[in-house]
Amino acid sequence: MLFFKQHKTMKNFITQFSRLFVGILFIISGFIKLNDPIGFSYKLAEYFSEPVFNIPFFVPYALAIALFLVILEVVLGVMLLIGYRTKSTIWSLLILVVMFTFLTFYSAYFDVVKDCGCFGDALHLTPWQSFTKDIVLLFFIVILLFNQKLIKQLFSNIAQHILAFSSVALCAFMGYWVINHLPIIDFRPYKIGNNIQKGMEVPVGAPKSVVEMIFIYKVNGVDKEFAEKDLMSIPAGATFVDRKDKVITEGYVPPIHDFAMEKDGLDHKDEFLKEPKLLMIVAYDLAKANENGLEKLEKLNQNALKKGYKVIGMTASSPEEIAKTKKQFGLSFDFYFCDGIALKTIERANPSIVILEKGTIKQKVHYNDIDNLNL
Repeated sequence: MLFFKQHKTMKNFITQFSRLFVGILFIISGFIKLNDPIGFSYKLAEYFSEPVFNIPFFVPYALAIALFLVILEVVLGVMLLIGYRTKSTIWSLLILVVMFTFLTFYSAYFDVVKDCGCFGDALHLTPWQSFTKDIVLLFFIVILLFNQKLIKQLFSNIAQHILAFSSVALCAFMGYWVINHLPIIDFRPYKIGNNIQKGMEVPVGAPKSVVEMIFIYKVNGVDKEFAEKDLMSIPAGATFVDRKDKVITEGYVPPIHDFAMEKDGLDHKDEFLKEPKLLMIVAYDLAKANENGLEKLEKLNQNALKKGYKVIGMTASSPEEIAKTKKQFGLSFDFYFCDGIALKTIERANPSIVILEKGTIKQKVHYNDIDNLNL
């Protein structure tokens, strides 16, 4: 009798621990991504792209899908903790984690997505680390699946309904807010207070990447890869196709490593990052930029110039698109080229405004909040 009582107690303890672990982890993971759903949508678009799953028709819906998934994560975590509709909640968690496990395994095995974005920019995990995390989650969810009867609701039926629907409403409001303004907490290397020059520095003695050159030759109509040490074994008549670099060991990569301010073949970042008053208008893709936001920029430019600011635009768009946009919206400031991924990392809004003081970020605002700029 004592044995069965102890067994029942242990079973209940493991179930309740699993409930807390899974529920809290889902809430934390969901809230971090809900803080920046646009950033998560970029990660989903990477999964939808041709090199990964080759389903580009989903890319235009990446933000809607991202918002749905992160709200679902938080709400399922809340529902599990309060014991709301236990059976459907646990099955939903199981389906979601099985899907995430497949994605992280695919990313790790085929080396196609370097960071799954499970915790946004707050915590970067390698694909194999993400896969391991999902396997652990799957283990605890299976425990919950077989012990559903031990999960009791914490409150009355009315209170349970109110808490569940309130979590949906609050998550939806938070998603709406951060999309139309900026993330509430900025985990990126370009957050306010960070210095861009320091973010690009490589510490003395930092490990360097080990890279192997791979040569591709067409042999009897088939592309074959040869390492540098195997070049002497290339058969006669083989035709050179391409060369690529294979990273054997990843070295130290500074938080900011792809920032540039290029124009006419010259990089002006060393010059501009010394400016005491620099206003950067960031629009990674002018063709996709919000027109209401673009219409506000020339007025902002003139106000900033009167107050002694150097004003520049930053984009990854082509010279033709730049010329078209400047003419359409009457923009008189110059645009400088920077990698689109870097610009998306600097700020989520397209366009957005960043104020720099000798390379240190002082202010960042969404185009909806231009009036809040303190020049």
